[in-house]
Amino acid sequence: MGISVNGVDIDDQLIEQELPHHRDAANPLKASVHEVVLRTVLLQEADRLGIASADDDARIEALLTQEVTVPQADEAACLTYYRNHPQRFTHGEMVEARHILFQVTPTIPLDLVRDTAEDILAALQAAPERFAELAAQYSNCPSGAVGGSLGQLQRGECVPEFDAVLFRLNAGEFAARPVETRFGLHIVQVVRRIDGTLLPFETVKSQVAAWLATAALQRGVHQYLQILVGRARIEGITLEGAATPLMQ
Repeated sequence: MGISVNGVDIDDQLIEQELPHHRDAANPLKASVHEVVLRTVLLQEADRLGIASADDDARIEALLTQEVTVPQADEAACLTYYRNHPQRFTHGEMVEARHILFQVTPTIPLDLVRDTAEDILAALQAAPERFAELAAQYSNCPSGAVGGSLGQLQRGECVPEFDAVLFRLNAGEFAARPVETRFGLHIVQVVRRIDGTLLPFETVKSQVAAWLATAALQRGVHQYLQILVGRARIEGITLEGAATPLMQ
């Protein structure tokens, strides 16, 4: 592929070996190449600093431990995060929802699918009682056979973009626009909400501290990678920022 890092060619075999780890990426090949290049940059820096270990993963971990300093979150920071994100610490919250899925395919223009979804949404907003009828007629999801019902859902059960909209809606409310996910476009309605219970701060304080530490580490690694990538001579590819798939 003609890619090199500081004069060292990237073996195509390394990229092929990495591909299975990125099947769900929008562009698996691009994600694999970025991962291999970033690992190469890190391993070259470990060589420069004389960091040795049992294998490459351990060398990278040792390098990041040595070079990336992460401040620990104090109680005030944890409390602020807790107060600003109550939904993360609410136990037992659920919604009963239904949807109509308009699948996007290479043979149908996205604009046409979007126009159709928006027309059906407008019809449902005017006559919600037609939901089951229109779900059976238009939905590309098996749930169309049962009126579009998704049953009861907890946070995190759906893909993030769908989940984020779902838990902002009140009972009976439709999402204002069709929700776009990797599955297609969705008309979404919450039928019923079950409010959960906010867990006390003392119960989740250690969990909050762990989340904040992980977020700080990811930011630190991202900044460190930006520095290393900025210093490196990378040919054959342009990295769009220093993403941190190594930390996922």
